[in-house]
Amino acid sequence: MALAACDHGATPVASERHLQPLSERTLADLEAKRMSKGSPILLRVFKEESELEVWKQDDSGRFALLRTYPICRWSGRLGPKIKEGDRQAPEGFYPLGPGQMNPNSSNYLAINTGFPNAYDRANGRTGAFLMIHGDCASVGCYAMTDEQIAEIYALAREAFFAGQKSIQLQAFPFRMTPLNMARHRDSPNMPFWRMLKQGYDRFEVTHLEPKVNVCERRYVFDADTTGQFSPADRCPAYTVPADIAAAVGEKERRDDIMTAELIRRGTPTVRGATDGGMNPIFLTAVRRNGGPGAPIRTAVGTIPARVNPPDEPVETTTAAGPATDESMPEPQADVASADGAVPVGSFVRSSPGSQSEPPALITRDELPPVQASAPNGFAPNNEPAAMARGSIRSGPPPAYVPPAHAKAANALPPRPLGALPPRPPAAIEQRSMRERPSAPATTASLSGAPPAAVDGFDNRAAAAR
Repeated sequence: MALAACDHGATPVASERHLQPLSERTLADLEAKRMSKGSPILLRVFKEESELEVWKQDDSGRFALLRTYPICRWSGRLGPKIKEGDRQAPEGFYPLGPGQMNPNSSNYLAINTGFPNAYDRANGRTGAFLMIHGDCASVGCYAMTDEQIAEIYALAREAFFAGQKSIQLQAFPFRMTPLNMARHRDSPNMPFWRMLKQGYDRFEVTHLEPKVNVCERRYVFDADTTGQFSPADRCPAYTVPADIAAAVGEKERRDDIMTAELIRRGTPTVRGATDGGMNPIFLTAVRRNGGPGAPIRTAVGTIPARVNPPDEPVETTTAAGPATDESMPEPQADVASADGAVPVGSFVRSSPGSQSEPPALITRDELPPVQASAPNGFAPNNEPAAMARGSIRSGPPPAYVPPAHAKAANALPPRPLGALPPRPPAAIEQRSMRERPSAPATTASLSGAPPAAVDGFDNRAAAAR
């Protein structure tokens, strides 16, 4: 019988693990980044890259990146969880409450993702007890090392103690860049991923937690209404703040142009993992050790002896040939910090993407940031989080030579903010009319809602302080 989850049915383990304090190193990082110990946090997960990010609100009222943790193990394929027993880890937007924290997990410590959420239930998806936990073993979960989950748990605990009601978990198949959208364009999950990208783009542009609702069995983001949202029913008339709609719409248009150009220039498609993933830092350590069999200590946590690494990387359709051990640069990890704590949230990536892809195709910086002005202080970069990511590296990032198709994309001329680009070919734009964002207006009015005055982004940030 296939297991439905990682932690269900196991014997609880009573301990004091959930009371571990934040390390001196973490407290120093919080002070340096102008974050209070109890300020709200937000989590983002990227399957293909096998990374979990912790973002924390700083004294500006916006979220900034605090830590990026390599994920030790996740199971299944890229794509959402559909039914109990399919071994899939969830993708989507999940609210995490204090009651979802499990201090007595048999997997060291655990945070329940809350699957199925309102969207999952409206679409008939089944399963339960899908966690972020320790022990580096996954059946539908995101498994970290024990050291990592202890720190993530402590950050969530302090945020809850300080009054945060719910922590948003954003789980994505990959970083939703134009290159990755082009690489995965043939996936049957692309319509679902385009819907998730709407929420991804909102956070990338604003660094504020997007408000999430569900109606007509789909996600809607940052929607204001006088009606009520019902997951399976028709969406009520709603509006989206005009400044958010304008900035997100501009990012989406630019991303669509870059994606279409990458496809036109022959960016190859790839087959995703079939046996889940493990961050290259851990996979390299297991291989160097000759496989599992004894605990393996790394600078980002301890791999248990019973770890089950994924199958060999899947062959990809690239001109350079299939990915091999020799073609993958070996990741470099930080050494232990001065206070003796393992620096579980900081590492240098020589292979910043999935272990199953050639290095030339796996980079978060494969396309240049879009330099343009943006309304009301929005971050103008195509991927503004890149600035925050750089701050946690222990040294300069490794040199990167972009592949030919990425160099070609760099030649795309900048387009003035607000100028309408040519539409990409119909075969490339796979969003349904229902998922396609409305064009920015003075107030973005959807479903027939009359224009209404809304607070600006700066006011939202100020209120969050």
